[in-house]
Amino acid sequence: MLSFFILQVNTAADVLAMEPQGITLDFLGLALKGGWIMIPIVLLSIIGVYIFGDRYVAIQKASKVDPNLMNQIRINIQEGKIDAALALCRSKDLPITRMIEKGISRIGRPLNDVSTAIETVGNLEVSKLEKGLPVLASVAGGAPMIGFLGTVMGMIQAFYDMANAGNNIDVTLLSSGIYQAMVTTVAGLIVGIIAYFAYNILVARVESVVFKMEASTTEFMDLLNEPAS
Repeated sequence: MLSFFILQVNTAADVLAMEPQGITLDFLGLALKGGWIMIPIVLLSIIGVYIFGDRYVAIQKASKVDPNLMNQIRINIQEGKIDAALALCRSKDLPITRMIEKGISRIGRPLNDVSTAIETVGNLEVSKLEKGLPVLASVAGGAPMIGFLGTVMGMIQAFYDMANAGNNIDVTLLSSGIYQAMVTTVAGLIVGIIAYFAYNILVARVESVVFKMEASTTEFMDLLNEPAS
């Protein structure tokens, strides 16, 4: 009984010692199994990372607004220091200050004209913040589709090799096409999922900046509507 147990342990140890030699595959080698279809997926991942990093920094900068900014502008306008209010806005390179600057420059005109001018500048600033987001959305949707294309191509290759092999079908003969099918699918889904979450993060942050812009615009228009003291 003891000899049988020892024999079983030795057999299991031999199997475990042999397995890594057959299944070990590094990440680069696995990626290369995907074939040329991996090239556009890798390019899309690079584009997605670049757009996310660039837009995240830009939106983060646009969201940093001095809470006392509107109070300082209010004081300058109430004291008739229009030039000082304009200089204060120009000293801050932010979408909100550019909107308020346009409104200050239109003081004296009808309020509808002031509001329209601010809204126009606001739309331009929002479009600047959203620059690249449609491309990131395309990466989120396009990468998985390219991965599925690689899957179809890999399976076609596998069935083609199977048909040519006749009765001499071997697993190793089909491995190339199956690897391509699985690897491209995984790679495309990974890039697409990450790009999807990155896109929604940026959209949420843009909406937060837009909310601050609208709040500042409303506060500025209320200032202009205040009766003269």
